[in-house]
Amino acid sequence: MKLNVWMFSVIATLAAQSAWAANVSVTDAWARATMPGQKVSGAYMQLRSDADARLLSASSSMVPRVEVHEMKMDGDVMRMREVKAIELPKGKTVTLEPNGFHIMLMNLQKPIAAGEVITLTLTIESGGKTQTVDVKVEARSPMGSGAMPNQPMQHHHH
Repeated sequence: MKLNVWMFSVIATLAAQSAWAANVSVTDAWARATMPGQKVSGAYMQLRSDADARLLSASSSMVPRVEVHEMKMDGDVMRMREVKAIELPKGKTVTLEPNGFHIMLMNLQKPIAAGEVITLTLTIESGGKTQTVDVKVEARSPMGSGAMPNQPMQHHHH
């Protein structure tokens, strides 16, 4: 009988610990491919959490400096600034996109070629605990101003 009570308490403790961590899904992760000499790029994605959470930061072993930014109109001027966190409300999809919240890839040592995959580590906070989520981000060619970044890419074979 004591063994059953002990097993139940261990299982209950493990279940309580996992309840603190938000389950965050990441979809449509992509980064803008760069030209030679270009030192910055942006990474974009959709984030959805099953609990209230916050994206605190991003990092990568492949990129020297990674920051979470927001583009926002200030009067008639579009301004970009680093943000401390991005709120991820429970059950809502938060889109990181050009001209909104996004991840800046900075101090690039070499161009990011279309098709190249960059691994980003996102730091998420939920319920007072932090966790990391690794994301594979594929570089896409820069698009014309009329293209929507979340539309499927057109592939032409010559």
